[in-house]
Amino acid sequence: MEEVRNFLRKHAEGDLLPWKHQAFASTHFGLSIGQVERIALELGLLPSRYQRNRNMLNVTHQLRLFRGHVAVIGCGGLGGYVIEQLARLGVGRITAVDPDVFEEHNLNRQLYSSPSLLGQPKAEAARKRVAEINPAVTVYAHKCAYSKTNGGDIIQDADVVVDALDNIKIRLDLAETCAELDVPLVHGAIGGWYGQVCTQYPGEDTLRKIYNRALGAKGVESGLGNPSFTPAVIASLEVAEVCKILVNLGRPLSRRKLHVNLFDMEIIELQY
Repeated sequence: MEEVRNFLRKHAEGDLLPWKHQAFASTHFGLSIGQVERIALELGLLPSRYQRNRNMLNVTHQLRLFRGHVAVIGCGGLGGYVIEQLARLGVGRITAVDPDVFEEHNLNRQLYSSPSLLGQPKAEAARKRVAEINPAVTVYAHKCAYSKTNGGDIIQDADVVVDALDNIKIRLDLAETCAELDVPLVHGAIGGWYGQVCTQYPGEDTLRKIYNRALGAKGVESGLGNPSFTPAVIASLEVAEVCKILVNLGRPLSRRKLHVNLFDMEIIELQY
């Protein structure tokens, strides 16, 4: 590996490693792009694709992101945007879970949907998309529905879990599994012009408090529908939460919920 390290040091531009040299090192030394990225970050070199991160995230933070593993439960409206942003941010491993295939009604808002992909699995589309935009990131695609039976296996080594579901009962089951596995859960929900975001750490019961009057029901999106912009906004807030948790910066939404009203452009914070 010393030969690889010497190559990366020699071809760095200051502390930045251009993509062409990262790609060449991968081919020349028989390594994956991710392996080259890890070596570069451990040397204190920042792959040039992340240079616009550097004023808020240093190389140590970027290495933490690369070493991170995030499980995204749901690859539709919320989940597609979440996965896209996690990959562009540089999170090294993403587990993408969704049992569904793309249908025509997904085309108005789901990032990875297109007419050519109708009938194709959403989780697999997410894996292929990430391979195109950031091949340093590994995506584990699971075409299955999350349940309490398989949940432990799916998220057992995740550092953070993202809720991109549309069913309240399954959300609460997911929160319970995360608590059992001692994993933080970032929750997001959308409906029409509205959305909400919170983070639940093990030992907290924020989701149970939020949904205590709606157990077993589907989310409000089934009645309000969703335009293209609401999932993008809420997914971005979820990814910001994941970033803070992985690099241990800022103040996550623990025991708090943001209610986002895009119709009146209001954000309300509620305590739990």
